[in-house]
Amino acid sequence: MKHWIKSFCSFAFVVLLVSCHSKTEQLSMLIGHEDHYLQTGSCDFFRGRWVHDDSYPSYNSTSCPFIMKEFDCQKNGRPDTDYLKYRWKTRRCKLPRFNGLDFLRRFKGKRILFVGESLSLNQWKSLTCMLHVSVPQTNYTLERKGALSTFTLQEYRISVVLSRNGFLVDLVKEKMGAVLKLDSINNGNAWRGYDMLIFNTWHWWLHTGRKQPCSWDYIQQGDRIHKDMDRLVAFKEGLTTWSNGKDWNSSKSTTCHEETKPLRSSTYPKGSPPAVAVVKSVLKKISTHVTLLDVTTLSQLRKDGHPSIYGFGGKRGNDCSHWCLPGVPDTWNQLLYATLITP
Repeated sequence: MKHWIKSFCSFAFVVLLVSCHSKTEQLSMLIGHEDHYLQTGSCDFFRGRWVHDDSYPSYNSTSCPFIMKEFDCQKNGRPDTDYLKYRWKTRRCKLPRFNGLDFLRRFKGKRILFVGESLSLNQWKSLTCMLHVSVPQTNYTLERKGALSTFTLQEYRISVVLSRNGFLVDLVKEKMGAVLKLDSINNGNAWRGYDMLIFNTWHWWLHTGRKQPCSWDYIQQGDRIHKDMDRLVAFKEGLTTWSNGKDWNSSKSTTCHEETKPLRSSTYPKGSPPAVAVVKSVLKKISTHVTLLDVTTLSQLRKDGHPSIYGFGGKRGNDCSHWCLPGVPDTWNQLLYATLITP
C-alpha cells in the first residue's frame, strides 16, 4: 500500500512542498484544517519553539566534504555560532532526534527523490550530510548528470537523488518561447519507481521583471495562452495538476544580515503567506492517503539561519532565501524522519 506525505513550508519568499511515499509499514495521517495541525500518533511535531541546546549541531561543515560553498556560512566567514545551537522543541511531546544509522537500516535499498528548485537542493544537501556523518567510513558516490544529482551509500544500497525542477508542471520550449503548462505534467514520468518523493515549489512562481526570463515567457491554461496572470491562481492550478498525478511510483524582509537569534515566539507575528491556504485547499481534495508536514512557522521564526552575506556572492549578495548548513534544513529532515518512524 502506498502512502504519501505532502509537506509544506514557507520562509523568506519560498514555499516548500514535500510529498513522499514509503513508510516501513503504515503512515498515520491527519490533514490540517483551520486550527488543526498535523499529528503523527498523538504528537504534534509542528507546534513548539526554538530552544538553545549546546549539543547542537549534530555535525559540522568540515565533516561533510561535499557541502556546497553557498551553504557553508562558517567557512565563508560568518563570525557568530549561536545560530547553530538551536533545537526545535515540540509543545507536548518529545521529538525524536535524527538517527542516521537507523534511517539507513530502515530504508536500506530504497531510492529517495527530491524534486524542486534551490530549496530542494538545500534540503537534499542537508540529508546527504546527515547520512554521511552517521557512517563516515562507508564509501559513497556523488554524481551529477544534467539536472539529476545522485548520492549513493553502496553498503546500504540507498540513493538520495535531486531533480532540479522549479514548477513541477511542464515547462516547454516552443517557437513563441518557454511556455509554462499549468495542466500538463509529463515530466512526472521520471518520478516513477522511487520509494520516497519530496517536492518543493513556489519560489519561481513569484519571479517577475529581470528574473522572469530565466523561467517562462507565457503561461498556458487549457487552450488559452497568457502573457501573465495572477500568480496565486496559476500556482493553485499547477499544484492541482501535480496533486492529480498521484500514480507516480514568508516574510518580505529586505535583509537578514546581522540577525543572530531566532524569534522567541511559537507563532510568527505576520502569520502565514497566502500560498499556505492554497496548498491546504488542494491537499484536502486528494483521495490518496496524505500527511501534511507544516514546517512553515518554525522556519519563519529562524531569521538568523540564512546565509545573508556569508553565502553565494559574499558581501555583494544578501541571501535570505536559503539556509546555512548545518542549520534549519536539518530540522526539516529530522521532522521527516520522525514522521516516518512514529506510529
